[in-house]
Amino acid sequence: VQLQASGGGLVQPGGSLRLDCAGSGRSFRDNAMGWIRQAPGKEREIVAQINSKSDRTLYADSVKGRFTISRDNAKNTVSLQMTNLSPEDTAKYYCAARGTPYYGGDASTYQWWGQGTQVTVSS
Repeated sequence: VQLQASGGGLVQPGGSLRLDCAGSGRSFRDNAMGWIRQAPGKEREIVAQINSKSDRTLYADSVKGRFTISRDNAKNTVSLQMTNLSPEDTAKYYCAARGTPYYGGDASTYQWWGQGTQVTVSS
């Protein structure tokens, strides 16, 4: 699975941003997908995950109620809608495919990664 993330940028606190990830390969729809972020000096954090059939999602406590993950298997895409952004959300965001239909475990269990897109929240 090859992944290409887009949609990052500079946004003011309280603003919204949508990240998109385009996947290639027939197995995209068989993979749980995740959005994982990493800020300088901080550990990687899985912010959102979704099963292959979109029947279950999981969010980090830090983004619950503000971020929404979704996918469209017909288009091989997964998206992350982010609202009420704060400077603490500043990081490079990666989309990743887990290699199994279900999420679980930490970021190291994700097999395929996109190149990442930078999100900066600042006034």
